[in-house]
Amino acid sequence: MEKNLLIGINSQYIHTNLAIRYLKSFAEANSDKKIEIYESNINNQIHGVVTDIFLKKPDRVIFSVYIWNKEFIFSVVRELKKILPNLEIVLGGPEVTYNPEETLRENKDVDYILVGEGERVFLNFLTKEKTEIKGVGYIKNDEYHFLGEEDLIENLEIIPFPYTDEEINDNTKIVYYESSRGCPFSCSYCLSSVDRCVRYWAIDRVKEDLLKFLNSKIKLVKFVDRTFNLRKDRYLEIWQFLLENYREGIVFHFEINANVFDDETIEFLKKVPKNYFQFEIGVQSINKETMESINRRNLLERLEKNIKSISKNIHLHVDLIAGLPYDTYEKFQDSFNYVHELGAEMIQLGFLKILKGTKISSEIEKYSYKYMDLPPYEVLENKFITFEEIIKLKNVEKMLDYFYNSEKFKNSVRYAIENNYETPYKFYEEISEYFKEKGYLGIGHKLVNIFNIFMEFYKEKKFKNLEIFTEFLKLDYLYVGKPGVYPSWFNSKKDRDEYNEILKKLEFKSIREANKNTELEEFEYNVFENKKQKIKVLFIYEKSGVKTEIF
Repeated sequence: MEKNLLIGINSQYIHTNLAIRYLKSFAEANSDKKIEIYESNINNQIHGVVTDIFLKKPDRVIFSVYIWNKEFIFSVVRELKKILPNLEIVLGGPEVTYNPEETLRENKDVDYILVGEGERVFLNFLTKEKTEIKGVGYIKNDEYHFLGEEDLIENLEIIPFPYTDEEINDNTKIVYYESSRGCPFSCSYCLSSVDRCVRYWAIDRVKEDLLKFLNSKIKLVKFVDRTFNLRKDRYLEIWQFLLENYREGIVFHFEINANVFDDETIEFLKKVPKNYFQFEIGVQSINKETMESINRRNLLERLEKNIKSISKNIHLHVDLIAGLPYDTYEKFQDSFNYVHELGAEMIQLGFLKILKGTKISSEIEKYSYKYMDLPPYEVLENKFITFEEIIKLKNVEKMLDYFYNSEKFKNSVRYAIENNYETPYKFYEEISEYFKEKGYLGIGHKLVNIFNIFMEFYKEKKFKNLEIFTEFLKLDYLYVGKPGVYPSWFNSKKDRDEYNEILKKLEFKSIREANKNTELEEFEYNVFENKKQKIKVLFIYEKSGVKTEIF
């Protein structure tokens, strides 16, 4: 029996490839074919991946190709053909299906490309004559053959659950799941806008699937539905089911449109246990002209109200995209400042990618786009923003990761911005320039070094109230964990005898254990009430987080 090997090359080790699991489960449920899965990631050596595949002795390999793994996969394919010249190589996925003939002619080592929704195409490819089925592109005698795309699967119930019991009990991986396919919106930069037919798995099937995750050791389940909250009756029923079956230690991630939440939805979300749900919210831009050009709409007052209403217990990621039409460098700052004030846990500053098949790819001349030829086809400049300004935004993105997304500098950054800058963006812009001038960009930094650089920056800028800023920076440093080292600026003050007396009163097995999991520190300034007052703070480090007691 021929050996088919489905291959997923992920961007990180912790990721799982949902697409190849769907192909395997559907094909095995509807045929006598046995299919093996092999996964690796782009951080591994190509030689190692080629070796792994070679040792499996497949007759056919099928790769799932995306923008993040395209170049890696084509390198693997070229090397495989050298050592396994008779190996049949098949590609599928969004990066090779927009123009399959061009891909085949440019890559002679590829035998077939599977186009469109994969499950039915893959099954037919394995069980029927290639010349009689839709969705398969190939070249024979220098002539391209393609019978058109296969129809979409209307009844998604026929697609089996994609994960094995062993996989859903692997708590080191992120698990991806979908309860619907398609997107009704037409955002000009997004491939999802191509398939505007939204189809749903039955609600009972979704609950059955989710219960498998809830009964497992999985820590993070990411819904890949393009916009999860399209139908209120449906998404509220799923959320209610998750609430009724709450398990501590698991997180469910959803991509949502926060514009459409009404009061009933907001009140429901306020009942959800803290950090049980994680929302990714695409703001992208607040520039009205930009939003109109990309076929999006934001109701800014409602969006702000909704996000702030659920921020206490829902972990929030908010997205921005730089390089969109009509967004100059100055106007992008308005979007940044708006998003920063929302107080989400993470701001994801992304850069526009010119993807084949999207509306914006047909507007390259209109907006004078220049972009990378290689994946991920990221924008270099357009008529509204220069490459030099894009570089500045790239540096701001790094600072955003250091000083915002890490959640390690909440208090010190807030103090620095409120007391020295007109807008949040100006802080990130200025500190990124400082990193650049000092040669700190492009260097990996330990966390303590970033604290030290922040202090250097504040001093060199001669900002006011250095002694108060130091207290806030000290607070952030103590929230990270019990210090192993004390930086020179830390100025630690504590009474050891008093500390020991406090430790005796805590519920630890011994003074040694109490000392290991706590820290007592004196502050010259009350950093909790923002006033001039000496306080002593006990930090208690627990698995669930850091608790503080003020004396």
